[in-house]
Formats: sequence, C-alpha cells, structure tokens
Amino acid sequence: MPPDPAPDTLLLPGFADVLDAAGRIAGVANRTPVLTSRTVDARTGATVFFKGENFQRAGAFKFRGAYNALSRLDDDARRRGVITFSSGNHAQATALAGRLLGVPVTIVMPADAPAVKLAATRGYGGTIVTYDRERENREEIGRRLSEQHGLTLIPPYDHRDIIAGQGTAALELFDEAGALDALLVCCGGGGLLSGCALAASGRSPGCHVIGVEPAAGDDATRSFRTRTLQTVHNPPTIADGARTPSLGTLTFPLVLRHVHDMVTVTDEALLRTMFFLWERLKIVVEPTGALAAAALLEGTVPAAGCRVGVVLSGGNVDLRQAAGWFAGMR
Repeated sequence: MPPDPAPDTLLLPGFADVLDAAGRIAGVANRTPVLTSRTVDARTGATVFFKGENFQRAGAFKFRGAYNALSRLDDDARRRGVITFSSGNHAQATALAGRLLGVPVTIVMPADAPAVKLAATRGYGGTIVTYDRERENREEIGRRLSEQHGLTLIPPYDHRDIIAGQGTAALELFDEAGALDALLVCCGGGGLLSGCALAASGRSPGCHVIGVEPAAGDDATRSFRTRTLQTVHNPPTIADGARTPSLGTLTFPLVLRHVHDMVTVTDEALLRTMFFLWERLKIVVEPTGALAAAALLEGTVPAAGCRVGVVLSGGNVDLRQAAGWFAGMR
C-alpha cells in the first residue's frame, strides 16, 4: 500500500485541536440538538441520533470552523480582513464570524449560488465577488485578491483551524449520545468529515466513520478507494455544498487515516430523504445536509442493531426551489 500523500504530520490537526476549538466557540456557537425518531429507528432497525447542525448559527456547521479560525487571527490580520471562497454556507458563516469579531470579510461566490445563500451572506455583512463556475477558478481568484489586498485567506475546508472547529459537532454528539457504532457524515471538501473523524478517534475509538457524497461528485470516494487524489469538475448535483473539485492537502490524508469507508447516494435519494425529514421530523434540511441521512434511510449503509450518529450538516435551502424539486418527485 502506498504511503499517505500527507504534508508534514505537524501541520495536521488532531483531537487536541478539536478540544481547543470547542473551548473557543463555547458560548458563541449554538450547541445544536441531538434528535431521535422512533419512526427512523423502526425503519432502520438501529438506534439513531441526528446531530442537527441545521440549527447552528448561519444555518450550518460551517460557523464552528469559521469562528475558530477567525478568532485565532492576530490584531493586524483582523484589521486587514480575510477572504474566502464558498458556494454559500462557509460564506455565510465567515461573514457572521467576521461581524462578531470585527473582521472585514470578502467572499468569492459562484454567480449561480442559491439566492438564499447570497442574500444571507450580504445580510451578515460580507462583501461578495461573484464568478462563473464554468469558466473561472475560485481558488485562483481568492489567492489573487489575497495577494493584491493583503487579506488572510481562510479556505472553506483545507485549513487546520477550520477542520478542528468542524469536529466540535461530532464531539458534542458523542458527549450527549455516548459511544456509537457508526457515524455518518456528508463530504464535500472533507473538512467536516475529517474533523468528525478526529473527534471519533478521541471520544469513541471503536466508531466506524463513514463519509457520504453525491453520486455525481464521487471524487472523495474514488480517492479513498485508490489512495490517489481524484478530482471532479462542477458535478451536476443538487447538493451544492458538495460540488467541490477534490479533497484538500490536509483533508485527504486525514480521511485516509481516520475514515473507515466512503459511499455515495443519488440526487433522487437525497430528495426522498429531504422530504422524509421535512415531513416526519419537521425539520428543514438542505440537500447536502441530507447526504448522511440518505445513506442510512436508503439502506446504502446497513445499520440494524447498531447505535448510529448522523450529522445533518445544514438547512440553508431556497424553499421555492425545494418545492419545485418535491413536485417533480416520482
């Protein structure tokens, strides 16, 4: 087996960084609820605990990492400001964290990002620079603007403080639900998955951590299987938060070391799962946020007899668009 394509091990966050992040965000980030459902337990044969990050500030888990990262900046970096790139949830989270900490935030966002996410990002005080997904590269734009204006670049997932902050979601889940047999987590660029896997390594070492991707954007699954970094360009999926081109230089080795399996689900499965969660659990979950739940409820990950954690990563969805999706369901 080839060696992990990792940077210097000292650059990678560990469980201690997740614990430190938990202290930094305490009293600022919401301690989101852990939800249960007898209907879900009967359907799956498992005891299921949903971590409701759709109830997090800015509507998604991203606030955890964004606040952790920005809170660590020195005074000069805070004064000059930060820049990031995001399809929406990291944009909103960073804008809100910047407002709370007095840090100017510029976000490179796709012009076709959900309107609700663009509006919320502006509402939190972020300055948006739009780009065309088909013709332009958001990372290149972000790096260029960072160099031109002296802004600190805070990427959406490939950053040790972002990863550590995201891991606090699973840390809270383990603290409330106890040891788990399996933990299902959505995967785009791998920040949430990596952080949650680190939390599992410290709180529930026997837990089987499984990442879930949209079938159209299966780059992380292919990377996991081949142990060689795979990419995908602008995959056609309703899970806009998982339309990332690849895992990162930090998240890839962390996934290889701490994640036990990767699976994919179709957009049709995502819609069925969203509808079920909205109708039966009475909660609004966006497509990306439903990835992990879809793997469980659709039987992609058998879980009978197990204690299973499922991270519902966010709830930022255009309700009119969702209504159209549901109307078109077969």
